[in-house]
Amino acid sequence: MTAFPWKLRRPVASSKALKKTRPMTTASKGRCGNWGIMAICMVGTGIWAVAMPLIAEFQFTREIEDRLLAPMEISWLAIEKVVAGTLQALAAGLMVIPAAWLLLRPGVDLHVPHPLLFALVAILVALFSATGGLALGCSMQQTHIGLMFSLIVAPMIFFGCTYYPWSALEKFPILQRAVLVNPLVYASEGLRGTMVPQFPHLPLLAVVIGLVFFNALLLATGLRSFHGKSVS
Repeated sequence: MTAFPWKLRRPVASSKALKKTRPMTTASKGRCGNWGIMAICMVGTGIWAVAMPLIAEFQFTREIEDRLLAPMEISWLAIEKVVAGTLQALAAGLMVIPAAWLLLRPGVDLHVPHPLLFALVAILVALFSATGGLALGCSMQQTHIGLMFSLIVAPMIFFGCTYYPWSALEKFPILQRAVLVNPLVYASEGLRGTMVPQFPHLPLLAVVIGLVFFNALLLATGLRSFHGKSVS
């Protein structure tokens, strides 16, 4: 009998706690998650546009040899592929904005609070996708394409804060810090911070620094691997 009133009071306390932390509405989820989808679209397009042709060209047919005979440094051929992949990633990412506006209204609008900052982050994200495709395309064989997407791309998307903000992991502090090694986190948070700054996001300075670091690392790795496979 003494425990019965305690059982009645316990749900009352939990309901008060739930009122303090209201869940996000459908419109808010659309506005917050759309920019993670844009990051996924850009990264997937850039990796595919650069990595897949490279994997095919470096096979036993050596289709890339005629391009290597051009009167220029070998590295410029790799940079040309990075530029082409960057443009494709930008085009794919920009297509997400009108599609989300049509499908998720009124949760998504076409208002850009910081156009220059958004352009900077979008270019850095597109460069990351292209340099990542260069690094993967020069280090993977044709028989390992499935492993590339299942062991690298899929975990990167799952832990890339694409469908949820980075702050949503605050109850898991170890995981929240561990995912910072994932460059897709900076891509998603950067696009989210420039388009919907009212939602929690990483500091944009940290986003820019992180993307520049990963771009430089992947570009250096990709150029070294490309040169090694070209002259072998």
